[in-house]
Amino acid sequence: MQNRIAVIGAGSWGTTLAILLADKEHAVRLWVYEKDLAEEMQNARENRVYLPGHRLSDNIAVTSSIKDAVSDAEIIVSVVPSHVARGVIKELVPFVSKDTIIVSATKGIENNTLMLISDVFKDILPKSFHKNLTFLSGPSFAKEVVQKMPTAVALASYDKKAGESVQNAFSTEYFRVFTNSDVIGVELGGALKNVIAIATGIADGMGFGHNTRAAIITRGLAEMTRFGIAMGAEPATFAGLSGLGDLILTCTGELSRNRTVGIRLGKGEKLKNILASMKMIAEGVKTTKAAYELSKKYSIEMPIINEVYYILYEDKDVMASAKDLLKRDLGEE
Repeated sequence: MQNRIAVIGAGSWGTTLAILLADKEHAVRLWVYEKDLAEEMQNARENRVYLPGHRLSDNIAVTSSIKDAVSDAEIIVSVVPSHVARGVIKELVPFVSKDTIIVSATKGIENNTLMLISDVFKDILPKSFHKNLTFLSGPSFAKEVVQKMPTAVALASYDKKAGESVQNAFSTEYFRVFTNSDVIGVELGGALKNVIAIATGIADGMGFGHNTRAAIITRGLAEMTRFGIAMGAEPATFAGLSGLGDLILTCTGELSRNRTVGIRLGKGEKLKNILASMKMIAEGVKTTKAAYELSKKYSIEMPIINEVYYILYEDKDVMASAKDLLKRDLGEE
């Protein structure tokens, strides 16, 4: 069954999801924030800024109007950075039907409120809409998905029927969607793995080896799980696609923006110069601050995330951070 689907956000991931959904013959409307880019994409049938070389099929309508994008949509896919999610969601509200299913593909935590994106949606949307909220996460580089390389992701939902509807709408012979009822766990896995990826990148940039990377990934997963338990998530979720799966991908993949930020920090570059040179957002930078503040609020032990915070926001020397981690008291795993 084909659906009318609005994709909100035309970065590499949003554009990729629009292409995937259009390939399944859904009628897709892709919202682009920049009016000039929207016009160029509509005429050239390509996103030359964020996903060059991949044609937009004829059943993708490109627009810079939120109203035109979401009106009458049966499914809305929000693929915007966490720091602008609230503003974009507020723009959507007047045009959303009570039966519309919403898919959030944003991985992050709202910095000023320390809310998960699910809480941001629930804060803005009327309670009657909450059952239709779903959350897509898991190991999925846009470049590989758009090339139709086999990929498996997780979709969390409050309502089983809504989750299955999205699962059927998105799943293809190369893109497999697994449903999950642990919204908090799936969201936290997708957000926190970016911080751990910065840490592994720093270690790589400093010239450390595979032993170090494996240690950071493993102990990072322990931190993520502790964080999740404190926030009400299921521990088992962090052993799944949105936890361990996404963590491995982001900490080891050459396409990882967060790992790239870490590598450059490990080589001695300053954060402001790194970010100024990047076209796309590395969510882990903002998530680090939110995770650090939440860990203090809930008294969660997060040594790796704490050190990433000190490097990013207090300009701590990377070697000093490495030494401080290694000097921690010995204990059980």
